[in-house]
Amino acid sequence: MLDNLTNRLARVMKTLKGEARLTETNIADALREVRMALLEADVALPVVKDFIAAVKEKAVGEAVIGSLSPGQALIGVVHAELTRIMGDAHEGINFNTQPPAIILMAGLQGAGKTTTVGKLGKFLKENHKKKVLVVSCDVYRPAAIEQLKSVAGQAGIDFFPSTIGEKPEAIAVAAIDWAKRHYHDVLLVDTAGRLAIDEEMMAEIKRLHAAINPIETLFVVDAMLGQDAVNTAKSFNEALPLTGVVLTKLDGDSRGGAALSVRHVTGKPIKFSGVGEKLTGLEAFHPERMASRILGMGDVLSLIEDAKRGLDEEKAIAFAKKLKSGKGFDLNDFKEQIAQMRNMGGLTAMMDKMPAQIAQMAGQMPAGAENKMVGRVEGIINSMTPLERAKPELIKASRKRRIAMGAGVQVQEVNRLLNQFEQSQKMMKMMTKGGIGKLMRGMKGMLPGMR
Repeated sequence: MLDNLTNRLARVMKTLKGEARLTETNIADALREVRMALLEADVALPVVKDFIAAVKEKAVGEAVIGSLSPGQALIGVVHAELTRIMGDAHEGINFNTQPPAIILMAGLQGAGKTTTVGKLGKFLKENHKKKVLVVSCDVYRPAAIEQLKSVAGQAGIDFFPSTIGEKPEAIAVAAIDWAKRHYHDVLLVDTAGRLAIDEEMMAEIKRLHAAINPIETLFVVDAMLGQDAVNTAKSFNEALPLTGVVLTKLDGDSRGGAALSVRHVTGKPIKFSGVGEKLTGLEAFHPERMASRILGMGDVLSLIEDAKRGLDEEKAIAFAKKLKSGKGFDLNDFKEQIAQMRNMGGLTAMMDKMPAQIAQMAGQMPAGAENKMVGRVEGIINSMTPLERAKPELIKASRKRRIAMGAGVQVQEVNRLLNQFEQSQKMMKMMTKGGIGKLMRGMKGMLPGMR
């Protein structure tokens, strides 16, 4: 995510290394590069102009305090301005209304709107403990209604049926009545999308909005559209009283222009960002955290939140007790840790929130390789006997050949897995004996860029 912009900004900061303070001359040189980086990232020109002017005004004359280099001092100013442009603070869903809180979802076809409805429903159910009902007002595509029904089932939320031929307003009003009678806290209304903005589409969604008077009107937009995403958001904002934006496919956008532009251009907050295809792939959008990720600082707070959501607390407690008792870390535990990591969104999702030096590891992994690798590891462990998983030291040459044959892999793959397991075992021992400090010291040399 946003790799190109992160890499360009990192190079800019390096050019200031060795300077005593930030001056008009070195700031001008650095900001020229920053401006090019932002334009290449498809950030809207008015946003770039405002950003550069604000950074220049605040950075010139900024003293380099203590051990800070001029590059680090400039990063502080840039971070503050990136945060300001994206909205200062996270703005969540407004529930300040008589239930159900009606949320209207608008957007073009192909932006991932229906999937986002499912993701948001699951997010509100699990994070806010809300009883959620969803309804489709897309009466043009029978597949859209069926898709939402399927997504709602996977998300564990309620679905209100609708059919082709009904009026969108009538469907929505009936869904509101059902939600009231069945004590739903939230009603998510999915709407019809188009391949492009047209008068008919806007007239229909305006009528629908007037009929249901939603507390939230969220515009769902594909971040990979770049500048077009911002222009589309602006058009919808002129037609509808939008209350927020959801950026989808943000993990597939290496440029980041939409994330930096949409708040400034529309004046509406980015409330959520969609990452990946899984229904767990929806994150609350925090401008300050996103600014940190853009500048290669990582986003540890979001990583901790992911861990809390993906962690099975009972299993974690049992695992901690096992380590404390001195029974050790076996291949069953190794497999369980991989499953927990998958629940957190996988290695790539985790690395995207790590500081840039560590995250480089994820960049070295080919697209799609992570799922294949995890599946192979689980297959190899599943080919072992319960005794072999509990006592990996028993696995010698003949057992390795049998395990490899059972998993459909080469013996080298089994050796690689056992080596990875040994590294994990050593780390667990360090953590048990010396705490997290000893663990981090022991990891020196194991991760690229760590000293």
